[in-house]
Amino acid sequence: MASFCSLTLILISIFAFSISIANSKTLKRDVKALNEIKASLGWRVVYAWIGDDPCGDGDLPPWSGVTCSTQGDYRVVTELEVYAVSIVGPFPIAVTNLLDLTRLDLHNNKLTGPIPPQIGRLRRLRMLNLRWNKLQDVLPPEIGELKRLTHLSLSFNNFKGEIPRELANLPELRYLYLQENRFTGRVPAELGTLQNLRHLDVGNNHLVGTIRELIRIEGGFPVLRNLYLSYNKMSGAIPTALAHIPKLTYLYLDHNQFSGRIPDAFYKHPFLKELYIEGNAFRPGVNPIGAHKVLELSDTDFLV
Repeated sequence: MASFCSLTLILISIFAFSISIANSKTLKRDVKALNEIKASLGWRVVYAWIGDDPCGDGDLPPWSGVTCSTQGDYRVVTELEVYAVSIVGPFPIAVTNLLDLTRLDLHNNKLTGPIPPQIGRLRRLRMLNLRWNKLQDVLPPEIGELKRLTHLSLSFNNFKGEIPRELANLPELRYLYLQENRFTGRVPAELGTLQNLRHLDVGNNHLVGTIRELIRIEGGFPVLRNLYLSYNKMSGAIPTALAHIPKLTYLYLDHNQFSGRIPDAFYKHPFLKELYIEGNAFRPGVNPIGAHKVLELSDTDFLV
């Protein structure tokens, strides 16, 4: 009898919670922002966004790619995933009014122009994926205000200028993808202070400098596993200290201007599976490590 009463109470609670969600109103701020975005997007998205409420209204479902959650008496937009639908035009600045966003995925579209500095308002954002667009200009330092960010992918765009040091202000950052852009200058050594950074890819840019400069902060990159510096203009010798990164597993140095020899410590590293050195000025007899299979990033990998 006691278990029956408990089950009844649970069912009543679930029903009451469902009713509260159904009766919750979507925060006007989010309704306004999503409708502004809707007005600026192409038909591929708009045809699936029916009604005025992005979180659903009555018999209408939530808009495709929009995830909402209930906070008190209101529903707020927490995820926006609109990718591979040929969105054309500038980055929709109204997105930066969705202050409860934890996930923003606009990859594989045709967005142009810069990322607006207002991006720094999205303080709850954990994942930002803008890869495979046509975004350009310099990265706003305000990205460094996204303190909860764990995944940042800006690869395959046309960003230029230096990689902002403010990225080192992201204590939770695990995955940083900046490859296939037009970045210049040096990779900020301050990135080595990121205690959770596992993957750093800055390949296929116009970066200069030395690895000694990159790892100059003692104890830097404590959990880094994958480091991609391929196809840049970096130079100098490979310091033994790079082999002291304890979890280093994949190291791609190919197609730069590195010279000298590879220290023996790399060949004794307990985790290093791949050391790719092609297209440099190393001494004769310097050998790579591993089979040099290109690591492809899938969407499922990015969700980890």
